[in-house]
Parts: sequence; C-alpha cells; structure tokens
Amino acid sequence: MSSSALSIRPGPMPASGLATMMFLSTPRTRKTGTSSTGTMTASSGTPGSTSRSHGPHRLLPFCYHSGALAMNKKILSRVVTPTVLLFLFQFGQCVFAGGLYISEVASPASVGTAGVFNVVNNVEASSAFTNPAGMTGLKEDQRLGGLQLIVPEVRFDSSIATAGGSDGGNAGETAVVPGFFWVKELTDQWKFGLSVVAPLGGGVDYGDNFVGRYQTTDAALQGVAISPSAGYKLNDRTSLGFGVSAVYQIFELGLAINQPGPTPDGKVEIEDATDWGFQPFFGLTHQINDRLMLGFVYRGEFDVDLEGDLKFKNIAIPPLNLLSSKADEATLGLDFAEAYTLGFKYDYRDDLTLFFDINYETWSDFSENRIDIQGGAITDVIDRNWDDTWHIGFGFARKLSDDRVFTFGVAYDSSAVDDEDRTADLPVDEQFKFALGWAKKKPNRNYSIGFTFIDLGDGRMDQTVQGVRFKGKFDDNYLIFISGSITL
Repeated sequence: MSSSALSIRPGPMPASGLATMMFLSTPRTRKTGTSSTGTMTASSGTPGSTSRSHGPHRLLPFCYHSGALAMNKKILSRVVTPTVLLFLFQFGQCVFAGGLYISEVASPASVGTAGVFNVVNNVEASSAFTNPAGMTGLKEDQRLGGLQLIVPEVRFDSSIATAGGSDGGNAGETAVVPGFFWVKELTDQWKFGLSVVAPLGGGVDYGDNFVGRYQTTDAALQGVAISPSAGYKLNDRTSLGFGVSAVYQIFELGLAINQPGPTPDGKVEIEDATDWGFQPFFGLTHQINDRLMLGFVYRGEFDVDLEGDLKFKNIAIPPLNLLSSKADEATLGLDFAEAYTLGFKYDYRDDLTLFFDINYETWSDFSENRIDIQGGAITDVIDRNWDDTWHIGFGFARKLSDDRVFTFGVAYDSSAVDDEDRTADLPVDEQFKFALGWAKKKPNRNYSIGFTFIDLGDGRMDQTVQGVRFKGKFDDNYLIFISGSITL
C-alpha cells in the first residue's frame, strides 16, 4: 500500500443498479497529469507535477446484484478488462538487441564480433543458424558446442517515488546459455544443419519493495529454438539457405496491487505461461569478387499464445477480488518481428578480414499484445507503442599466426521504445556493443573465447501506474557476455 492509495467513495444508486463507480486506467494511450472525479480522488506525486500516465482515466461500472457481485461473462468483460490490461501484462527483458532478439549466439564468430559476423559467416557451424547459405563454405562436417555466461548490471535510480520503497538493487539475473551447431555434407551441393540456441530472452527482478512495484516486481521471457536448416551451392559464387526455428517460450510475471487505506499491497502472478512458435528464415551468400562477399538473411514474423497459471495474493479491492476467486488462467498473444540483415566481408589482406552489417526489424508489429483471461471471459489488446529498430555494426578478424585469430566488433542498436513509453519492465534503451574474441586451432579441433560488453543506455522513465508516480533513470544498465566454445 502507498501513501497515495486510491480513495473510493460510493455514489448514489442509479436505476440501472449501478452502486458505485471505479476509476481505472488502461495502457492504450497516454495522458499527462492526474485527475479526479466526484466518486474518487487520486493523488500522485507533488502538486502541479507532470508525469506520464498509462491511458485515459475511465469511469467503469462496478455492479451489484441482490447484494452480491454478479460474476457473469458480460460483467467481467465490462469491469475487469481495463484492470487486467493495466495490471497483468507488463513484462520484462534485459538482454535484447534493439527489440527482443539476441544476436550473440554462444559461438566465437558471434560473441567475439558483437554479432556483426553472423550474416557473412561461412567458416563455422554456427552458420546453420545465423545464415544457412554460409554452410556451403565449410570444407568438412563440423560440430560446435558453446557456453555463454550473461552477466547483467541493471540498477535504477529514482528521483520521484510517491509510493516509497527501494530502487530494486541489481535487477538483472545472471544466466548461462548453451549453444549447439552441427553441419553435415549431404552432396557436393547440399549441406544440412541443426542448431539449438537461445535466440531471445531475459528477465528483471526488482524485489517486492521496488518503487515501481505497481508496474512490475519481477518478470522473465525465455526462448529456446531448435532449428533444422539446409544450404545449397547454386554455383561457385552464390549459395542459398533456408530453415525453420521451432521456438519454445516460457513467460512469468509478478507485480504489486495498490490497495486503499491500511490494506497492504496485493500481488498478481503469472506462472509457467508457455507456447511453441515457428519462425522461417532464409539466407544468401554471393562472392562478388575474390575479396568481397555479400550476405543476406531474412527471418519471418511468428506468433505465440503464452498460456499459464494466473494467481492472486491478498487482493481486497474490486473488481480484482472478484476476479481472483473465478479466474486461474491467462493467455498473452505476441507477434514477433520480421528481421532483415545485410552484410559484407572483405579480405583486405591475407591476415586481415573486415566485415560490416546493417539490420532492420519490424517491432511495431509486436506492439499490440493480445489478452485472454479464463478462456475468453475477458479479451482485449494492449498497445505498447513500440517502434521498428535498426542496427549497424563493424568488425575485423586478424590472423596472428597460422593457428591463432583475434576478432573485434562494435555495433549500435536503436531503441524499440521512446522515452515517454518506456516502463520498468523494459529497461533497454539504445545499445552500444563492444566485442573481442580469440581462437586457437589444434589438430581436429578449435578452441575459442569471446567477450561482448553492451551498454543498454540510461532508460529514462516517468510513469504513473495505479495512481502512483515514479521517475528516474538507470545509472548502471549494461550486460557482459562471456563465451567459450569447442569445434570438432
């Protein structure tokens, strides 16, 4: 409970049977400042302050029937939907490149170059996932296994926090992500590939006393992709590739509910929300001349409906107390972006190779999130106001000796969300990446290590959620990727 908790006063009973009105917000559009009505007063921040509020304030009926709440589908749809939109589906990631995709995939050519080499990779087995056309450049069958340690530092610094509480400490969660890639020659022209990677995912955990707890306390979205692929050598200069990723995703969320008077905060949780999605991808490599090669990859849009358990704890306010006794399942529908990547590799001299890439991803398609509570009892759509993103990167590989190679990469990713729409569940801003890698060749196997540092920006926010304002930025907001791999 916060000091600015909502104060509710019942109004007169109209002929329709309406006994009172409830003041709720939805996150469809934005409105500046605070509002009040004759049936409710809401205090947020300091007098005269300006803040970002999720959605226009609406008066919604809270209906009684024979002294009890009428819990039919029609009333649920009218009364509970805006509450669910505000409270239940603000989710968090902190490991994403521009939008939600991770470009570093637990291989030396990827982590050691900030992902810039992915699209022109025709020298190692991770091309089975990053650009399947590149598999035709491998001289023999190859297996590559890697482990990737992801260490985040995500620390919020609040300047306004009307609910009180802590800044959440380090909200990032360290993760170990494996990767496996296999390429098999079928004929002189055909190669088959198989990869198992984590192409998207991340999470935040601010704790239950976070100043922005009414937006989120903890959240996670994880994805693992199993991707068969094929590469075809059209001629000595051009190769084509294609594949499909079967992506298994799991989503979890927790957030606090602001309740009036002395009532302590309630909590809403979504647990074990899962689904499979299927994403096609296509690749091209073309050797323009003896030194210059072009690479192109397209990844298609795909969707998931993440269905899981909906749980309520200590809920005293209507209409959520009504919902808590009736609803125990929720589904979130997401549309993941198309991605277009173009790159070039140039052999400047025998011991130095340069590479460059640009990328465009349609994250505005992801902006509308579909909501379904209790098998269709409540359905609606949240508009998160996301934008498309773009990326540019540069790197090089320097041959130090016959058996050792050093790699370097830098990259920039634009933000998928503007400052006025950024929320605590998504602390990513524009991103700057710096990467180093080292590989050593041995008879019958190669060893490598890679390092990437990602500056996630300051993620400025000014939000009013459930009548409570918090404002600030992330003083520390970065990720470190460390990978090791072996190629057989």
